[in-house]
Amino acid sequence: MTTLKVSIPDDLMKLVEAQVAEGRYGSPDEYLGELVRRDDRKRQAKRALEDKLQEALDGGPAELMTREEWDSMRQEALDGLAGEDIRP
Repeated sequence: MTTLKVSIPDDLMKLVEAQVAEGRYGSPDEYLGELVRRDDRKRQAKRALEDKLQEALDGGPAELMTREEWDSMRQEALDGLAGEDIRP
């Protein structure tokens, strides 16, 4: 494991300490590690979405979708967000 020294403003450190005090994380290191992992997952998801959008653009003219297709796509998106904190 690599050690990284990070300086953060006092107000942010209080937020980190509060997360640990609430028992959500065992240590500041654990909390910050989770933030980095979450950021990486979001970056990967964004890249995957961009790739799908480009694929759609390259696929030619759009076709009309049925109500059932929209419902299925909506449910798939909701299932993919289950358990994720999607707040900015």
